[in-house]
Amino acid sequence: MAKTIYMDHAATTPVAEAVAQKMLPYFTQSFGNPSSIHHVGRANRAALDNARAQVAKALGAANDEIFFTSGGSEGDNWAIKGVMLRDVNRGKKFITTNIEHHAVLHTGAWLEKHGYEVIYLPVNEYGVVTPDVLEAAMGEGDTALVSIMFANNEIGTIEPIKELAEVAHRHGALFHTDAVQAIGAVAIDVKALNVDMLSLSAHKFYGPKGVGAMYVRKGVYLENLIEGGAQERGKRAGTENIPGIVGLGAAIELATENLEKNAAYLTSLRDDMIAQLLEKIPHTRLNGHPTDRLPANVNVSIEYIEGESMLILLDQNGICASSGSACTSGSLDPSHVLLAIGLPHEVAHGSLRFSLGIHNTKEEVDQVVELLVKIVERLRAMSPLYHA
Repeated sequence: MAKTIYMDHAATTPVAEAVAQKMLPYFTQSFGNPSSIHHVGRANRAALDNARAQVAKALGAANDEIFFTSGGSEGDNWAIKGVMLRDVNRGKKFITTNIEHHAVLHTGAWLEKHGYEVIYLPVNEYGVVTPDVLEAAMGEGDTALVSIMFANNEIGTIEPIKELAEVAHRHGALFHTDAVQAIGAVAIDVKALNVDMLSLSAHKFYGPKGVGAMYVRKGVYLENLIEGGAQERGKRAGTENIPGIVGLGAAIELATENLEKNAAYLTSLRDDMIAQLLEKIPHTRLNGHPTDRLPANVNVSIEYIEGESMLILLDQNGICASSGSACTSGSLDPSHVLLAIGLPHEVAHGSLRFSLGIHNTKEEVDQVVELLVKIVERLRAMSPLYHA
């Protein structure tokens, strides 16, 4: 196989070397349980507190507004179930969108099975949820929670979170955002955005897998998702994953410090790749907003051929990409996100997502485009639908 070119960073990122080095001592040397009162435990309590401060600083939050989790899916579940099960006096209506990650969509389905009303907002052709659409769905004070992702994991569209949160609050509802794809890619200040809850996952910004965090604004009380010990101030039981949490803190600090530089570099690569694909491959369209999108996201639909066939041939040449969310990569159904923005099934099936990373280069972009042009020509030559 040819040298690997990895362009699937929306699925996961490699752990940064500096982050890995910060984590290593906590596997063997500083191994204490942070709940223990002896000095070995207290050393890890200090590491836990330091990581919490790092996350809080990156988000513009207070330290005691940060809770550690196992990742984005747990955070989404906790935010939604935690509010809906506790705040019955607010109402039994939950509002989200039809392009959310399945951690939110499946939790919405769980709520429906348990007697809650769930509304899935439509998006426009770019995948944007407009404030007026949310306004029309809010009703008369019967909505307990609105959950809208900060940026879409498939098409990269960034949502108007501040404006959407304002609509929710005007009607007395709480607002949660899944910011898993946005952390490290765009600047986020939870106070300026006025969100009540935000979930994130370390492995999307060069941190370890299996660890994440939740911002929960002071005054917001959630029903516990995991019961047991008194960890995380009694809100999330289980001995803390200290190596992972240390890695999360180091990764979010590193990502925040280098955010502007990395975003500018990735945006340049992204725009170059989009321009080349649209110019060199006929009948290709860009999915998602043309400008209000994640710096690293390239999602295109190439007509008359299947995305899976392109992915297999790319992989055989050492190139890693995806046809959508890694969480649904085994599904034969077209992406629910692409259908939601109005693509017909046959066009949605011919979609590819390239999510670039800080180690990708202009030369790699050129190489991938050159190969994809040949792959498309080969596949279209076999397609009964395509006529050049």
